[in-house]
Amino acid sequence: MTALLTLLFRRLPIGWLQLSHNRTRLIAAVSGVAFANLLVFMQLGIMGALNGSTIAPYAMLNADIIISSEEGNTLTDSGNVARIRLFQALGVPGVAGAAPLYIDNLPFTLADGSSVSLLTFGVDVTSTEYVSPDIAPLLHGLTLENTVLLDRDTRGMPASVIDDIDAGRSFAFEARGETLTAVETINVGGGFLADGMMMTSDQTFLRFFPDRTSSAPSHILLKVDDGVSPQVVAQRLRAALPAISVKVQTTGESAQADLTFMSVERPTGIIFGFGVFMGILVGLVIVYQVLSTDVADHLSEYATFKAMGYGQSFFLGIVFEEAIVLAVFGFIPGFVISMGLYAALNAVTGLPVEMEAARAVFVFFGTLIACTLSGAIATRRLAAADPADLF
Repeated sequence: MTALLTLLFRRLPIGWLQLSHNRTRLIAAVSGVAFANLLVFMQLGIMGALNGSTIAPYAMLNADIIISSEEGNTLTDSGNVARIRLFQALGVPGVAGAAPLYIDNLPFTLADGSSVSLLTFGVDVTSTEYVSPDIAPLLHGLTLENTVLLDRDTRGMPASVIDDIDAGRSFAFEARGETLTAVETINVGGGFLADGMMMTSDQTFLRFFPDRTSSAPSHILLKVDDGVSPQVVAQRLRAALPAISVKVQTTGESAQADLTFMSVERPTGIIFGFGVFMGILVGLVIVYQVLSTDVADHLSEYATFKAMGYGQSFFLGIVFEEAIVLAVFGFIPGFVISMGLYAALNAVTGLPVEMEAARAVFVFFGTLIACTLSGAIATRRLAAADPADLF
């Protein structure tokens, strides 16, 4: 390692030699930085899963504009929209078509007694253009009463059930005193609000949710004419529809608004964000303690260098070298352990907790900056000290 660092820095790696001289302190410091990395990775991973599960339902849809209740917070946490808004929207220039969308949560109990909740989407099975191309060919199977498309990644659902459906054997289950039959599977995934997703016809939906009516869908999906900008049509719709009761957004705007709400306004997003801050703070404190102690232990050596005419930049270089070593050595185990915990969390909860390249790069450079900042703070005593006072 000494030879490699000598080649990289083109000088004797004084910082590395000082750190490695006391191996116990080095191991403790690296462990501390690794723990801080692990904490940040886990908070970012869970936050990423929260964001991913928030916008996952949009992958099931194929709409240009969404009309929602002004009282709603997200796609799956919405109020109801009067169906009359659908017909009003059709009168706005640029709107090619519209379809209602119904959303609610359906809990049921499996044969082994475990409970599963499915976020249920009710759609008009004749309006295949409003769902994703992967789902559109499956809608014809929902014309039969009480048939559904079941999310293959539903948390708690036995793998044998999904295998049977994929093999062409339907799966029947009881919910609210009636029998539903899953005839095909879709791939969406569970989240924080439900264990999985399910799609059915609007008629079956209204049968299982008797408190809902066809006159009050959760959202209204719109398609615009070819060559027309959805943003332009959305502006026309905002002028034509009462802003006090509905909000009009393009699909992209709606998804971004959902992410903002979950990250900034919901307690879960705020808690995970605070956890990231705490992880960074822990790393700063640990590295500062290590480097400041190292500076204190080598004051006489630094005094000699200072008396010989070496400036503050020389000392900063040594401490920054130590900071970089701690950052790199701490990042590697933190990253590896996080990968294992991500896989375990994904297997146990079904949440989309995955390591992203951008996240790894962000944490790595964040660790470098935090360690460098701690090093700069640790050298303040040397900057103003007189060489004679240091002996």
